[in-house]
Amino acid sequence: MGTVFIDRKDLTIKVDGNTIVFYSKGKNSGSIPIGPLKRVIIVGNVMIDTSVIYKLIKNQISIAFLTGKLKYSGIIYGPMHNNGFLRVKQYEKSLTSFAVDMAKNIVMDKISSQINFLEEIKNSKLVMLIQVNQALQSLSAKLKLLSEQTLPIESLRGVEGSASAMYFSVYSNLYPQSFNFTKRTKRPPTDSVNAMLSLCYTLVHFEIVREIQLIGLDPTIGFYHQFEYGRESLACDIVESFRVDVDRFVYRLFKEKHFTLRDFMKDLTQGGVYLKKSGRKIFYPIYEEWAQNERTKWREKVRAVAKTIYEENTLSY
Repeated sequence: MGTVFIDRKDLTIKVDGNTIVFYSKGKNSGSIPIGPLKRVIIVGNVMIDTSVIYKLIKNQISIAFLTGKLKYSGIIYGPMHNNGFLRVKQYEKSLTSFAVDMAKNIVMDKISSQINFLEEIKNSKLVMLIQVNQALQSLSAKLKLLSEQTLPIESLRGVEGSASAMYFSVYSNLYPQSFNFTKRTKRPPTDSVNAMLSLCYTLVHFEIVREIQLIGLDPTIGFYHQFEYGRESLACDIVESFRVDVDRFVYRLFKEKHFTLRDFMKDLTQGGVYLKKSGRKIFYPIYEEWAQNERTKWREKVRAVAKTIYEENTLSY
């Protein structure tokens, strides 16, 4: 089982021995064993006994909280890992040229992934050949620039931003015009594709935070995404390497017609578009099946970052 999504606002959650028990309007509405769990994702407002949180923390089970609009609110994992020396090294290196080198590798890794996906599109969508070739030429030039020069982080952000804009100008054309998806938008997402991208990026972010905490790093101290109060900057850094994997997954969801425009709703007060609860019931098991095949990569990447931080005068990220 591994992961459980709790997305029902009328629930009260309690613990009975090694079992989580759900109550709705005072009546038992189901239970799950704690043993197989590694992560619990709670969406919206539920009533949860502190004994449940204590039991999950004691069993090293991460708890993530999302708002009703599927915005990431935070994570509870438990006591910080005992390897304080690793975090000291992380803090030290975040203030040196190591941060620039790490940031450069993050941006190059992301652009390389974008190029690989565009090559896939080129081979399967001949009607987009000219546009894809233009984008590939632009992204390849940016990658060459980064391989030949060491740019400050602000300049790296400019390169990464323009590369992503070019990439999404192609990616958006994979979808029918009726989807009204022309570019990446967030806070709030303005169409169904952006809504699904934001949801998936949010869940992967949680997964990466969990892996960072497990290995003993501080998720708030990043290198490309530098420290900002309340932000898990290191998780933001590492997620960059997997955004294209998410883009590919989201495209498959719509291509295989797991979801249509009817599965989404528009918030008339703020203008955002979100996956309906009925759609989320379909989404959660599909996401979990995909994530089970991706988690090894996520874990290995976090371990590589930890190794690079720990080792002296090396950069193997």
